[in-house]
Amino acid sequence: MKVIRSIPGMPNKVTEDEVNDFLLQSKLNLQLATVDEDGYPSIQPLWFLYVKEPGKIYVATPKTTRKALNLYKNPDKVYFSIDDENFPYKGAKGRGIARISENADWNIPIVEKIILKYLGTKDNPLAQTIMENTRKGIQIIIEITPKFFSAWDFGKSMQ
Repeated sequence: MKVIRSIPGMPNKVTEDEVNDFLLQSKLNLQLATVDEDGYPSIQPLWFLYVKEPGKIYVATPKTTRKALNLYKNPDKVYFSIDDENFPYKGAKGRGIARISENADWNIPIVEKIILKYLGTKDNPLAQTIMENTRKGIQIIIEITPKFFSAWDFGKSMQ
């Protein structure tokens, strides 16, 4: 994993282990930026799952959403950001390449993990709707392979 300083000159650089821990523990939304048909950025908040090995980020969305349609046309231009808006601010962002999976059998276990991360149960009505849409092939998985992470942690700069 390539980690660069988000703010040059800040003391106490964020390490790869710290980025991994942040992404693994975070229940924040990932802000996903794609490029629309007119060349403009489109930014959408999503629940996400980070898997340290192989270093991928997974999000789920219906295949007819703007972000999915943008990625079908342009999977090589993706930017993402996960940041905590509470002081001391910290986060990670980066650029990546997206791959879309419409394979329900492959998608179901990933969607289950995302649901458990954010809702804590599969018994929630929202969880059941998302799972049913995944089984029907309405819900897809977007797999993001980051090219780099740009990270910051203001708590480290105060040490």
